Order: sequence, then C-alpha cells, then structure tokens
Amino acid sequence: MTKPTVLVLGGLGFIGRNFIPYLVENELASEIRVVDKVLLVTTALNPRQKEAFSKVEVWQRDLVDRRKSCFFRYSLKMLIYSVIKLSIENSFTRTDGGSFDYVFNLAAETKYSQIEKVYEERVYTLSVRNAEEAARRNVKAYVEVSTAEIYQSDKALAEIDLYDKNPSKEDDKAKPWTMLNLVILRPTIVYGPGATMGLTPRIVCGRIYKLLDEEMKVLWSKDLKINTVHVYDVVRALWHVATWYQNNGKAGKGPYIYNLADLGNTDQERINKHLSNIFGIKTGFHGAITSNLAQLNLDSAVEDSNDKHMGPWTTFIRDSKKIKNTPLTPYVDKELLCNNPLSVDGTKITVETGFQYEVPEITDEKLVEMIEDFKVIGWWPKENV
Repeated sequence: MTKPTVLVLGGLGFIGRNFIPYLVENELASEIRVVDKVLLVTTALNPRQKEAFSKVEVWQRDLVDRRKSCFFRYSLKMLIYSVIKLSIENSFTRTDGGSFDYVFNLAAETKYSQIEKVYEERVYTLSVRNAEEAARRNVKAYVEVSTAEIYQSDKALAEIDLYDKNPSKEDDKAKPWTMLNLVILRPTIVYGPGATMGLTPRIVCGRIYKLLDEEMKVLWSKDLKINTVHVYDVVRALWHVATWYQNNGKAGKGPYIYNLADLGNTDQERINKHLSNIFGIKTGFHGAITSNLAQLNLDSAVEDSNDKHMGPWTTFIRDSKKIKNTPLTPYVDKELLCNNPLSVDGTKITVETGFQYEVPEITDEKLVEMIEDFKVIGWWPKENV
C-alpha cells in the first residue's frame, strides 16, 4: 500500500518540531514537505529533531503578508496578495506536479497580546487561504490546529463559575467548507520538549523562586482549571485523525472538530505541586481578595510581576556564561493573569475515532524532561534539577 504524501505548514514551530520526528521515525509518509516562515538553519533543534529534518524537504516561505498593508495603495495590496497566493500554490505543488494527500496547518499565530489585525491576518486569513487551496486540490485530509482557548461562556462574567467544573465540548459551530475534507483539533495548553509558552513561564518562575528562596504564589485559587495535553499526544492525534478521516468514508461529511485534553483535569494546585517537587520550593495562592485587586489594575500587576522575575532570570542566564540566547522567559502576558479557567472535555475524539491518550496527566518526570531538553539545545544552564 502506497504511503501518503504530507505537507506540513508551520512545521518548524513547537508542534511541528515534534510532529516531523514522529512521521519520520514511524515511516508514515512517502514524501514530507515542511513550509515555514523561518529558516531551518536558524531553528533550535535537539539531536532527534535534527536527524528527522535532515530526511524531509524544507521550504522557507511566508504564507501571509506581515507588513502593515493597510497603508498601501490598492494596486500594491493586490500585487502582494498575488505573490502570497503564488507562494501558497507552489507550496501545495509536489515536485512531480501533483498534490499532497494530507495537509497539516500548524502555522497560525500563537503569541498573546497582539492587536486584532495581527490575529486576523496570521490566523484567520492564513487559514482561509490555505484551506481554499486545499479544497481546490481536493486533498484527502486537511487538519487545522486551532486552540481550546477560544471557548467562552454565554453567561455574564459575574455569573460564571471561575473554577468551572463543566468542561467545554465541541458544540460551537464551524462554517462548512465546500469540498474541503476538514478536521479541526483544539488542544488545551500544550506542553512538552521545546515548548516556550504555555506552562514554560511557570517552570521558569519556579527556578527563579528557588534562586530567591521565596514562596511562589500565584493569583486565584488552587481550583482554577488549566487543562493540558502533552505534545506527543498532539502529534499522534494529528496523524490519527487524518488516517481515520480517509479510511472511514468521512470525505465531504465534515468538518469534524475535536478537543485535545488529557485525563488529568489539570488545575493550578497540580501544577504548583509539581514545581514544588522539582525545585524544592514552597508554593501557594494569593486568593480572591488580592487577586481581584490585581484584576482591577491588571497592567500594574503584570508590570510588577515581570519586574520581579525578569532581573533574576537574566542574571541566572548571564552567570551561566554558556547560554548565548534563550527564548525562555518568566514574562507573563496579562491575559494569563486573568481568572479565565480552561476546562475542556477531550474525550469525544476517543469515543468517535478510537484515539487514546498515552500521556494521561502531567508528572514531575514530564516537566523535568522539558528542562533537560532545554539544556540540550542550549536554552537552559546545565545544572542538576
């Protein structure tokens, strides 16, 4: 049986750097092309990832215009659009002139605190243009990685349970795509080797509080949900839903939408316990009164928090004398200090497709594995943890 051909958009990002080794090591595809806005030579990879990427085709292409095109004349805007459209068409065209069987879109913007225009261009427009090309070519499966952080309560803020015990499901409607064989995955907080966001700022803060010899206290209570999923399960789910879609007669019946959340129902208490175990620090919570006061003046609270943490971390990195540059930071965007629970039901994918999570919950070992990987690629000083 001929193995499928695969196109991975945004394949040099965090999830992509773990997805490509999974594809290569398990010999799942006959051809793999990675397209990303960054260069492979400037991407920090561990030895396993370097080996995998040496066996695939990597293109440097920007699939969305990142300039402030609102200031351009209409004629120039159309020229830019034509260039981007051609770049997308070329990316989707195999060397023999054919099309790829499976396309995975991992290219959307994931940073917090961006203006609405940035998200419109780098999430919505990027996804629409690539989806249109995939539909035109009738690819066998187009898998879009979104996020479970899009869910909102229909109730007013004062009426919702901030420590929501009723996890969000996939009931939100998605606009149907004509002739697009679409599966959308909505992962919760993804953690694992190479993650620079998500849980990583908390891990960095844990190391800082060990340096400071102080208790690490976070806003809100221990029950605030911060559901998680390991990146190894995310990459397995990517391939699983693509093959499930093709092999079970799902073409033309989508889109199918699945949350990804492990079975641990992670909350702040669980995360704090792991950081306490790993770094030997005391952890706690500021509670409702202090947290609500911080929320009233969130900009000031964010500034105070980042001022406290950035100095010690910078000193720690500088004193190591071997870390030239690191994307790891304790810096926290203000969205992450709000009382927003992330409580998500990730079981639909197991019931409907047979997928099984291999990392059912966060453990000390999985977080230490992240730190050890940071050391290998030169992002964290080599020390015993």
